[in-house]
Order: sequence, then C-alpha cells, then structure tokens
Amino acid sequence: MQFPMISKIFFLLLAFLVWPVTTMAGHGLSLDGKLKYAADFQHFEYVSPDAKIGGVLTLHSMGTFDKMNPFTLKGSAPDMLSELLFETLAASSMDEPFAQYGLLAEDIDAAADGLSVTYTLRPEAKFSDGTPVMAEDVKFSLETIQSKKSHPYYQSYWRDIKQAEVLGPRKIRFAFRQKNRELAMIAGQLPIFSKAYFTKHAFDKGGLDVPLGSGPYKVGAFSSGKNITYERNPDYWGWTLPVRRGSYNFQRIVVKYFKDPVVAMEAFKAGEYDFIYVNNSKQWARDYQGEKFDDGRIIKEKLSHKNGQGMQGFVYNLRRKMFQDPRTRQALTLAFDFEWSNKNQFYGQYTRSESYFSNSELAAQDGPPSQEELQLLEPLRKQLPAAVFKPVVRPPSTLPPHSLRKNLRKAKRLLKEAGWKMGPERVLVNQEGRKLEISFLLSSPAFERILAPYTANLKKLGVKLDFRTVDMSLYQHRVEKYDYDMIVSVFSQSQSPGNEQRTMWHSSSVQMTGGRNTIGLQDPAVDVLVDHIIYAEDRAGLVTACRALDRVLMAGFYLVPNWHIPYHRIAYWNRFERPKKLPLYYSPDTWLHSWWVK
Repeated sequence: MQFPMISKIFFLLLAFLVWPVTTMAGHGLSLDGKLKYAADFQHFEYVSPDAKIGGVLTLHSMGTFDKMNPFTLKGSAPDMLSELLFETLAASSMDEPFAQYGLLAEDIDAAADGLSVTYTLRPEAKFSDGTPVMAEDVKFSLETIQSKKSHPYYQSYWRDIKQAEVLGPRKIRFAFRQKNRELAMIAGQLPIFSKAYFTKHAFDKGGLDVPLGSGPYKVGAFSSGKNITYERNPDYWGWTLPVRRGSYNFQRIVVKYFKDPVVAMEAFKAGEYDFIYVNNSKQWARDYQGEKFDDGRIIKEKLSHKNGQGMQGFVYNLRRKMFQDPRTRQALTLAFDFEWSNKNQFYGQYTRSESYFSNSELAAQDGPPSQEELQLLEPLRKQLPAAVFKPVVRPPSTLPPHSLRKNLRKAKRLLKEAGWKMGPERVLVNQEGRKLEISFLLSSPAFERILAPYTANLKKLGVKLDFRTVDMSLYQHRVEKYDYDMIVSVFSQSQSPGNEQRTMWHSSSVQMTGGRNTIGLQDPAVDVLVDHIIYAEDRAGLVTACRALDRVLMAGFYLVPNWHIPYHRIAYWNRFERPKKLPLYYSPDTWLHSWWVK
C-alpha cells in the first residue's frame, strides 16, 4: 500500500530530478552530453504519434478543492491543474533517468563553470489567450516562486538560483549561488506564469478564478470541491513539438471528487469513472474481481517500472517530547510485525522497505560503511550513534529465528532504559508522570486494519496508541502545521537525489509550514550529509553520500519502515488504446496522457 502523502506536484518534481550537465547548447541536457533522442527526434518512444484525438477521460480524486493556484500554501487546488495548464521550460523523458528536452525553450546552454544556464524561448510559445511567452515572464516566474507568495516548499526548492537576467526578448540567463549539479535542470522545471495576468490578479489571493497558462488544456466547467472538467485547447501552440506529439489526446478530462475511498472504488466498478491506480492490497486481491473483470469490460493489470521506491513509514514527530529518546523509537518499531501483516493482510504482495532509497543502488549495503562512506562519517563520529559504524541497521523481523515475542522483550528493555515504567492504568509513564499515549492521524480508513494489530502489540508493552481518520481537508491542515504524534508518510526518491533532500531532512526545513520534514529532523550531522548529496561532483560521490545518509537515518529509528512493490497496480474500463511500449520511470497517471479512446 502506498500512501499519497505528498502532492503530485512534488512527485513530478522528484521524478524529473537529473544528473549534472556538461557544457552544451541545443535541444536538451543529460548526464554526459549524450541524449537518447537527437535534435530532430519526432516523438518519445512510449507514445504513439498516430493516437486518435477526442473522447472523454473521467478520473477521480479524494477530498476537495477550493482554489485554482496549485503553487500557494493555503487551500487545495484541483488535481492535474498544474500539469495541464502550467508549462515549464523543459520536459523530462520517462525512459531516461537523467535527460530533459526543451518545451517552452528551444535552446539550452549550460555554462562550463556550472554557475549559470541560458534558455532561449520558442517564438511560437504562447499563453492560452494568444499572448507570447517572453523572457520577462520567466524572470517574473522565478521571482514569484521564490517569494513568500508561493508555497514554502517551492521557495526552498529554487532558492539556489540567485537571479534571472533577461538577455533579450526571448533569452534568459539563470545565475546560481554556487555550483550545484542539478540547478541547470531545476531551472528548466520552473513553472512559467504570465506576468501580465498575475500583475492584474494577485498570485496568492486564493479563490476560484481560473489562471492563465500555456498548457494543452483550459479549465472548463467545475463545481467547487465536486468536479472539474479540462477542455483540450485546439489552439495550443505546442501540438507539433516532439515532447508533446502523441500526448494529451483526450478532448475532455473530467475529475470527480469523493470523500470515502470505498465509495470511490464502488463508483469505479459502476462505471462512474474510467481509470484507477490501486494502492490498497486488500482491495486489489479481493474487490477488483467479478463479472465485469471476467468478461473483459474492466481490465486489471500490473505495470512494471524502474522507479526507486524511497521510504514509506509510520513517522514519529520528533517535535513531540516523548519521541526524543531513540530507545523509545526503536522499541515502538520492534512492535510492528510486518511478516504477519504481509501474510494475513497484504496477501503477500509487498517487500519490506529496508532503506530510505529502496530498490536503488543508493541504498546502504549490508555490512559496515565502506572506506568512501567513512570519509564522510568519521568527521561526524561524535555526533552519530555507534550503530552507524556497524553493519547497517535493518528493520526488525519475525522470520525464524526471530519472533514477535523476542522483539517485544527487547522493546520492553529499551523502554525501561529510556525511563518508562508501568503506571497504575497499565500504561507506561515517565519520571514526569506523562503517559506514553500516542495519537496516530490518518486520512484514509484503509490503514485502520493495519494499525489494529500494531496497536494490540503496543498495548502489551504498556503503550496506548489511538488512531483517528479525518477528512482530507482537516488532515492536510494538521499535517501542514505538524499537529500530530504519528502519521503515515512517504519519502519518494528520484534516480538522482539532490535539492529536495534539504526539504525532507535538513534542520532549515523543520519549521517550514507545509514542508516535507514530517519527522521534525534537526540534526547537524544529517545537515552535513544532505549537503554532501546536493553538492556531489559525480555519480560515485552521490552514491556514497546517499548510502552514508541512509545509514544514519536507519540508525536513528525515525519511523517504522513500511513496504513497497516493484510494479504499478491499475484497473480501467476497456475503452482505451495505448502505446505498445512502457516508459521506465513514471507514475501511471502521467503515462495515461498518452492513451486514447478506441
């Protein structure tokens, strides 16, 4: 089961992170100056240039929406708004891990010193009102996204771009504060806003006024919090671009909103929408079956991918005093019996996540740190737990010769060492008399059945855990304010981690409203390792830094590691065609844009 903690905008940014560029001017940037697609390429291989245009794609989302600007903090924007309306200077290939090609820009020139990149805009690039996209719009976009008007995440993400200098009507140069292997491409992922439009309309005022974009769709009819329709723009400027050909084939895309995931699932089977990405193992095994599946009206399918899996887990909020002692955190981790849950609740579908970089070469390897890792870790030895310098810490197991009983005994000893003792109500208390009572915040009732046996195991230790499911709006508000003891959180990872690591682990992000440091990490040693990742000079250095950070995070017991699967689970009504070739690095809903109605 994957938990959609972070927004799709964040996921797309992560998925498109790239490797350092060499000096080159042209249609794209890549790891070593070699691109899969030549300057005269016609389309990506995972699309079909002969795709039929027309028809309606109906999707679903959970929760609600109450604004039309996805780049601000307050409120919730409709799903897909950012990708369908707002375009970037460059677009990433889903079958290359470290390559990106011009979208609004026709030429990309990364400086040899790594301190700047120049983008030249296409003369045909236009906003949906017919006005041209100019360098002044790009400069305005950077300054807006870096300002307090935007979501704090974006302010942090683009902060290492020092300035944007207009060199001509359609030429702009981004200067960097320091060398950073990602910044040339991070600049290319900047969403471009119309300066004229947002000069007349306050960027951060909220509300449901539809903004002006340059993308392939416009917003059509909508009902606040209930549904929204996107209309394909026949006058879209970029239909013939190689990065667009074969994509965005539906005449209309409709998104319907639901409050309850079970109701949403039944609505899918009743034909109220067309496609679903399934993230519940029980539903996948038991509920996606029946006559409509047997006779082929609904297709149920697993799609392979090469995505790194990152980490999902039950996160401890270190802003709470009860989680400050790592022995307490380790004890709570020992009480979760993944093997039992996988067999009895997940139908054996999952693999335990043993790393913050699961399913990737970036994960810390078995055994003690390598010599290369020690060069980074030794200067921090006094600040790190001794376990970092021993064989990498793995999640507890109940596979023989281990057992839950043995794990709980160890947990009991750790809790005692941390100063907890049994109180009169069979609940642990500390020296201050505070009970070890934990409130677990959920946005989906699907996790309740998973937390129930975990709660029972904790009760044997004298730990009281209560879990509560709230509606998505309240959940989002509380998470943005870090108002929880524990939550389920996802830390997605790209093929080339970099700037986003700062928003997840660095001390500077611990108080960032709406940020991704859900753990509340504030550790100078972690900060140093994050910088090693961001400023790594080559792939080998990046791998070493990630493995070193992985060891430190695993040894800190900051969460109860969950699970992952190496494929996407989807179901859809059999009324679509799709390209023959799958991408390698993708989410199902992004590749869906290359499908078409039969």
